[in-house]
Amino acid sequence: MKKIFLPIFLCVAVAAHSQPSEPLQYKDIQALNSMNKRVIGIRPSGDGSHYTVQEGNTIIQYDYAGKSEGELLFRTPETSFQIVDYQFSPDGKQLLIANGATPIYRHSYTTAYYLQNENGIRPILSDLPGTRDASFSPDGRMIAFSSGNNLFLYDIAADSVRQITHDGAWNEVINGTTDWVYEEECAFTKAYAFSPDGRKIAFLRFDESEVPLFEMMRFDGELYNKAHSFKYPKAGDTNSTVDLFVYDLQSGQTERIDVGPDRGQYVLHPAWTPDGHLYFERMNRKQNHFEVVLCNRDGSQQVIYDERSPKYVDHLSKTFYFLPDGKRFIVREETSAGYMHLYLYSLDKGLLNPITQGPWEVTDFVGVRGNKVYYTSTEGSPLHRTLYRINLNGKYKERLTPDDGFYKISPSADLSYYIAESSTNTTPSRTEIFDANGKSVRILEQNAELREYLRQNELIAPREFFSFTTERGDTLSAYMVKPLDFDPTHRYPVLLTQYSGPGSQQVVDRWGLDWEDALVSHGYIVVCVDPRGTGFQGETFKKLTYGNLGAMEVDDQLSMARYMARQSYVDPDRIGIYGWSYGGFMALGCALKGEGLFKMAIAVAPVTSWRYYDSIYTENFNGLPQDYPQGYDDNSPINFAHLLDDQKTRLIIIHGTADDNVHFQNTIEMTRALNKEGKQYDMMVYPDQNHSMLPDHSGHVREKMLQYTLENL
Repeated sequence: MKKIFLPIFLCVAVAAHSQPSEPLQYKDIQALNSMNKRVIGIRPSGDGSHYTVQEGNTIIQYDYAGKSEGELLFRTPETSFQIVDYQFSPDGKQLLIANGATPIYRHSYTTAYYLQNENGIRPILSDLPGTRDASFSPDGRMIAFSSGNNLFLYDIAADSVRQITHDGAWNEVINGTTDWVYEEECAFTKAYAFSPDGRKIAFLRFDESEVPLFEMMRFDGELYNKAHSFKYPKAGDTNSTVDLFVYDLQSGQTERIDVGPDRGQYVLHPAWTPDGHLYFERMNRKQNHFEVVLCNRDGSQQVIYDERSPKYVDHLSKTFYFLPDGKRFIVREETSAGYMHLYLYSLDKGLLNPITQGPWEVTDFVGVRGNKVYYTSTEGSPLHRTLYRINLNGKYKERLTPDDGFYKISPSADLSYYIAESSTNTTPSRTEIFDANGKSVRILEQNAELREYLRQNELIAPREFFSFTTERGDTLSAYMVKPLDFDPTHRYPVLLTQYSGPGSQQVVDRWGLDWEDALVSHGYIVVCVDPRGTGFQGETFKKLTYGNLGAMEVDDQLSMARYMARQSYVDPDRIGIYGWSYGGFMALGCALKGEGLFKMAIAVAPVTSWRYYDSIYTENFNGLPQDYPQGYDDNSPINFAHLLDDQKTRLIIIHGTADDNVHFQNTIEMTRALNKEGKQYDMMVYPDQNHSMLPDHSGHVREKMLQYTLENL
């Protein structure tokens, strides 16, 4: 792995255990981040004893127990080759590699596929345009993939392609992959699944012909700009109609599966039980009724799980897992006890027992080994993620991770081992292999070089975590970062950094540096608070903001600003706020309703009206527009443009014109309202950049925000 060093001026300008003689710039933060080494592309091998990683443009196989040196499995055949993903066939004898990526939306991309097996390495599917979302069949004989909104099968031995669907068309019909809003909000793009015996493949079909068309302008340095058109359902508008089909590889016949009479519902995650029964998830448009439906071989159907809530159920992402026996399954849900927990169900008897219980949240289901369930949770603290195991009957719980911190777990195929990546806000990433009992096997990466550098050169101030109680009596989690040479007799400017979106969490004990850390070295205090409506503190707290996004959250951020203004070490006339996306929506709301409390506000890619945002996210947390119009209009910054005190608050709005997520329309309509009211403000526009200011300017925008804060706060 290539070693990357900090810029020479930074290395020599910093004295040990002292404030840097020169404040940090964003490029220094980038350099520190580049020193934080991580193990990339971990894939467990099917034998349970090995795993693979991507090291540069090679793929290396290692033994979990460390009994042998790594084995080189793949090296790129040419310098222009770029591995963006890879997967092994179930028997581990074939390797499918994605070379290069052409983005479609935030998570989706087309790529060129290469197959490596006993016959060597060769490109496949090269005659078809826009191939994507490829995967092996369970027997390793076939590869399913999508091209041109149609689903195909590639026969490896015959080197031939079979087309399963023929009606796919851009902005009309999608087979086997998801539409824009499913991709963004339901966290999956591959919308097909092989049966365990490889004889059938279930897939979703999206008819988006009635979904409103959105046109996003592309400039690309051309003489004439062009409109990029795609289907984007905004709140209250028509969604895709989703159907489920099963294709039989032997007969070539396609069967339509009955998903129910509600044509406006969401159909999610088609899958198969270990013993070969198809099942799928469905949720109504209001997202307050979730079901899992099992398809029996006689053609009948059985609802095996049903969950309802007065507000919404949290099942957009995968939360449903079958056990190997095919008769029992585990569900992660929060409505039963008010906290996200694991429950064991049976096809015949329904709920058998809760697996986990308590006033804390299960954050991830890791897997099952024998009768032991492995999961991560906030049991020790909402700031942390810790690994536990417990019996399926909910007894004999054990904590496995040795230290506090934020853990991400990658299990082996049979969970005889797991790889744990951990960090805290003061310690960079550490990657370690443990056996099933939590005994350390070996350390893969502990970032000794970066840790020693940070120890010798005091550059990054730690987060100080605390609880904060608002004037209304609500207790919120927060952190504060003070300059390393903090003097309590001095008065400091303060920047509130926040996201504040439903179910989110910013106040965590995890390593991560951004432009705000450079700001601290310039003599600023940075503060972050998770307001009401954020996550990992129980269902009641999370759903307080339902149907009224932006009301309580703005109140809580204003409370934090007033609290900071009362501190003896804070300059009350120099308080600012920053946010991106939902955080940009919040920064605008606070700037407009703050009555001059904020000297500066930075809103990046902000939502300015929830009527402009997508159906699934907005309706999930804000209800349908016809049911909760106050949540769409009462808190829209557009309707409060007249409140901006531009003599006291310096406002900048930053947006990319190719933002397919939060459309540039939001900023256009916000500036229209500000102009109408005669308000002064600043803007920074990034042509052809998406919601993350990619592909070119994610660093430039942070440099801009740092300089803007230094000049205006």
